[in-house]
This record gives sequence, structure tokens and C-alpha cells, in this order.
Amino acid sequence: MNNILETNISYLKGVGPKRAELLTKDLGIETFEDLLNYFPFRYVDKSRFYKVKDVVTDSVYYQIKGKVSNLSSVGDKRTKYITATFSDETGSIGLVWFKGLQWIKKKLDSDKEYILFGKPGVFKNKFNFVHPDLEVVSENETQKIIGNRLEGIYSTTEKLKNVGLGSKGISKIVKTLLEKISESIEETLPEYLIKKYNLLSRKEALINIHFPENPDILKRAELRLKFEELLFVQLQILQLKITVQDKIKGHVLEKVGDVFNEFYYNHLPFELTGAQKRVIKEIRKDMKSGKQMNRLLQGDVGSGKTLVALMSMLIAIDNGYQSALMAPTEILATQHFHSIVNLLKDMDVEVGLLTGSTKVSQRKVIHERLQNGKMNIIIGTHALIEDVVKFNNLGLVVIDEQHRFGVAQRAKLWKKGSIPPHVLVMTATPIPRTLAMTLYGNLDVSIIDELPPGRKPVKTLHFYQNKYLAVIGFLRKQIKEGRQVYIVYPLISESETLDLKNLMDGFEELQRHFPLPEYQVSVLHGRMKPEDKEYEMKRFVEGKTDIMVSTTVIEVGVDVPNATVMVIENAERFGLSQLHQLRGRVGRGSGQSYCILMSGNKLSNEGRKRLEIMVSTSDGFKIAEEDLKLRGPGEIQGTKQSGIMNFKIANLAKDGELVSRTRVIAQNILEKDPTLSMPVNIRLKKQLNKLLKDKTNWGRIS
Repeated sequence: MNNILETNISYLKGVGPKRAELLTKDLGIETFEDLLNYFPFRYVDKSRFYKVKDVVTDSVYYQIKGKVSNLSSVGDKRTKYITATFSDETGSIGLVWFKGLQWIKKKLDSDKEYILFGKPGVFKNKFNFVHPDLEVVSENETQKIIGNRLEGIYSTTEKLKNVGLGSKGISKIVKTLLEKISESIEETLPEYLIKKYNLLSRKEALINIHFPENPDILKRAELRLKFEELLFVQLQILQLKITVQDKIKGHVLEKVGDVFNEFYYNHLPFELTGAQKRVIKEIRKDMKSGKQMNRLLQGDVGSGKTLVALMSMLIAIDNGYQSALMAPTEILATQHFHSIVNLLKDMDVEVGLLTGSTKVSQRKVIHERLQNGKMNIIIGTHALIEDVVKFNNLGLVVIDEQHRFGVAQRAKLWKKGSIPPHVLVMTATPIPRTLAMTLYGNLDVSIIDELPPGRKPVKTLHFYQNKYLAVIGFLRKQIKEGRQVYIVYPLISESETLDLKNLMDGFEELQRHFPLPEYQVSVLHGRMKPEDKEYEMKRFVEGKTDIMVSTTVIEVGVDVPNATVMVIENAERFGLSQLHQLRGRVGRGSGQSYCILMSGNKLSNEGRKRLEIMVSTSDGFKIAEEDLKLRGPGEIQGTKQSGIMNFKIANLAKDGELVSRTRVIAQNILEKDPTLSMPVNIRLKKQLNKLLKDKTNWGRIS
């Protein structure tokens, strides 16, 4: 695009330095191009006019032509407001203003005819228009105002409204911009795509997204801009994947030798599921290909991802390489360490643990043994990425729950070798298909979609708070049968803004229901010292405590087969994915497990819907799809940090079909022209280079 679009917004007529500063600070609008791509979030129909007598409901917007009279101030200084009467030939209706009173007094003229637009509300038991939009009908403006048109409504802020940049003000400067630069809007898609898919030109789409003449042209403008946005995301991801596959060499780990076979035939705790066998084959194929593996391993809670990761690390050992497993928390890293050491207890494999709590003397030994190659597997937290940690020959990196790490952190681990190690990214957060296609589109995906044999599905029940004592009775029965219980609270201490039952109050109440010495109740939360967390977790794992009262730090990585009940207090306050993760802490053994969702009696529609979904299914992928619909991609775990989620118009929750379609189109284009060098694709290459300019490319270590 021409440089004019890179012009600072302060140089646009009607903006100036003060407004420009606010636009940048509040809305991120810094250049002409930023404003051009700042789209309305909804539209109101200004094509239809009503009469005052038609105002019979407060659920629709009305547009009426009439006159204003009886303007008067009401109340004292503290509660002052202005009222007026709006009339046409069919009747009158009240107008009310609570803000901007001086401006209203100056602006309104009883001799002029106005067009009122707004949604009525009930004030003093009568329909009134509160803060309506009013425009003067004049000779030269009548056609503009009355013409068949939809009006875009723009998101704005109070500060911007105070300087005249409410929705109408923004619309006005967008119009000024389009008049100035419409001839400079360059096309970004090749003619063959525009013709094949009957798309508007980019210029037509941008004009009609801001100022649509009718609903049909608006739909076409939205489709064109969504198509373009998603296509360039897919091209970016798929080109990166091609680059990684073609140019980045990987260690050749082709041997499956004594260490792997010794474990597989003599120490495997149970028969692998078909899904685990399939995934190990996919990983083996990658690791012996001579190209760097970049694979996402998705598996529901309890599906056996850690075992697959361990067996992949044993292949690395058989080929003379070291492996690193990085987890987001000390609890999870320690859990992995203990379970892997336990699985390898009769084998000659050295496994180390490196976290923020590791003592200096132990660190020194670990650093030496990693550098001289004596240590085969290191498990740890962010401590693994410190500059002082050096490997002899790192061949495989496993990153667990990777969305909890920043991209730069993951990159530091990825770069700890002259040849990049193979990368296996694991997540127990099921990712909807449309999201995976964008967020992880450059990775090969493996899915473990079976639970290990003998596991029973967790029974999920929802109770309102008035059933609390019945739930307590159920917990007593479970404990008498030798089982253990988790009880999770959303908060650690009282919040002034949320009326929630907090953890410490809950802990004290539970101690009354489960008194010493007959019962042992422990507490765990994120503000505790690491050694105190470790002590409490150890007691629970060893069966010394009956009930673990916790915040969501219990969410990932704690594996206690004897714990059969998960009670989640104020369950309506949690997201679906988080509820599913918490539920996954039980059902780890062969006994029947339960997840009890406790909620207040008053639930929002969305809160009720979430709990209904949890009760109806234990399929993590179904839950993830529903979560995407309810919350949108920006709120799904870990996606906020990914620039790929910053869509201006596309919506992954609603545009799944278009995501799939643009991916296929991008694949077809790159199959014929991997570098976009053909003359017909020159526009694609130019726009893709522009989008990639000044952006660090982290995709290959996702």
C-alpha cells in the first residue's frame, strides 16, 4: 500500500494532536491505516421512519422526524437533568438528558426540525428517549440523512466522547479519511481469487464496511475482509511450516534400541492404548526424518500423554541424545519428575529436577552432569532456560501446557543446541478445530482420543448451595470408604467486588464438619511458599490427609488415583475449560469418581449453560467447541498472548467454515507456488511481506 496510509492520524482533518493522542492511547489508532481498519461493531437501520404513535416497546430503535419543545432543567446541582418534549403530528414523547446539559441547552432550537434516533427507556413510568441522537433536518442534508443506509456504530471511550469522538465523531473522521485516500487503496488479492469467489474489491469492501448502502452489500464487504484476513493468516502459517520442513534440519533419531525396548517389554505399567501406539509411531517417523519435529500432542486429562513423552525421550537416549521436559509450575514439574523416576526406577537412566527451589549445591551438580552428557533427562520449570544451563547434546524438548509460557521463554530452550532439538508440545486443554488451525497451524497434530483401560468416566453433578449439607454427608461416606476429596474455591481471601465463598472461610467451615483427629483437612494455594505447597501435596499424595482444600493451583498435574471426588465451589465463576481441567484431577484410578459443581441459586444464562454442558459431556473437544462459542477465541486459555488472535473482523467462533475454506485455498496456492513468486501471486507476496514486517517470527517454536 502507498505510504499515505502510514501517515500519523494527527494529520487528518478534524483530528489534530490532542485527539490523535487519545485515539492512539484508547483505541490503538496511530495511522491512517489503523483508522481505515477500525470497523463498526454493529449497525443500525436508518432507512425506516416511524411516528411518535408507533413507540410501543423499548426493545427496538426508532427514527422519528419532529420538533423539540418545553426544554427545562429539573432538580438541584447534585441531581440535575434536562427534560424536553419531542412531537410530530401524531403525538409527543419525553426526552431526558443527565449529562452534557450546557451543550444540550445551546444546541437545541424549537424552530428547527430534527431527526431523532434511539431506543426508548422507561423513566418515571413512561416511555422516554434518554440521551437520544438528534440531527437537524436542513435543505442540503436531508438526502444524506434520510437516504437508505445502515449506520455503523463504533466502540469508543468516555475520554474520546468528551473530545467529540463518540461513534458519530469517529464515523465523521472515517468519512474524511475515505474521501482523502480511497484512490490509494491497493488491491491485495489476485484477480483469479476475486473472480473465482465473487469477492468485492478491497476498495469497495472498505467503503461498504464503514458506510453500507444496504444489508446485502454489508454482508459482501464483511465476507471479503474476513476472507482476506483468514487467508493471509493461513498463508503465513503454512509458509512457515514449509520453511521448517524444508530448511531446518533435525537430529536423526532412527534407532529404537535397548533402553526403549527394556522399558517397553519389562517396565511398562499397562498396555498402551491404540491411540498412544499411533502417536508414538507418528513421533518416531518425525524424529528419524532428518527434519526438525514440531508436533502438538493433544490429549484429554488422564489420556496418558506423559507416558508417550517418556517413551519419545527413551528413543532420544537410544540415539545418544538428552531430553528436557519443561512444565509451567513447580508442582507439575515435581509431579512429572516423581512419576518418570518411578516408571524408570529399575533402569539405568539418570533423571534430574531443576526448579526455582533447587538448592545451589544441587544446581551445580545438575549443570555439570547436563554439560558432560551424564544426565539423560532433565525435568524443570523456567529454571531450564537460564543461560547457565548448557546441554551436551539436546535432542528432544517436551513442553507441557505450553500456553503458560511466553514465546520468548520457549525460544530460549529451543536455541540450546547448534541443531534445533525436536519439539513436542503437549496440552491437556482440548483446542477447537478452527482454533488449532490458526493457533497451531504450523505444527503437526497428534491426538490421544482414548482413555487407558479400566478408567470409568467421572460422574458430574450440579447442586445449588442449599444442598450443601447433603454433599457433606456424601463426602463423609466417601472418606469412610478410604477415598480422598478435593474442594476447590475460586479465591484465596475475601474480595470486595465478588460475593464469593472464599478459601479460608471454606477451610474453617470444613474443619467444623470434619474435625480432628478423625479427619485431616489440608489447604493449598498460590501464595504459599513452595516448600509449604510441596509438604501439603506430599501429605495428600501419601494419603495422610482426607480433604485437600485448594484454589486452582490443583488444576494441572496432580495425580492421586485414590482421590475420587472433586467439589468445585462457585462453579459458575469458572470457564468451561478450567472446569474440565479440574474435573480431570479425579478419575485417575479404577474406582468410580465424582465431580460436584456447587453454585449459588441465582445463575446467569451463560453460567447455567456452562454447568449444563459440564453435566452432559466429558468429551474435552466438545467442551472446547462450546467454550469457543460462549467466550470467543480471545478468552480461550493461552490465546491472548498470540498475535494471531488479534483479528480485526474474523471470528473463529462463528467463521469456522471460512477458516477451513481459506486453509484449503492457501494450501492449493502454496502447492503450486511455495514462495509466491509467480506473477499472478505478486499481490499476495507483497501483502504477506507487509504483514510480516517488524514481527518476530515465533511460530516455529510454538
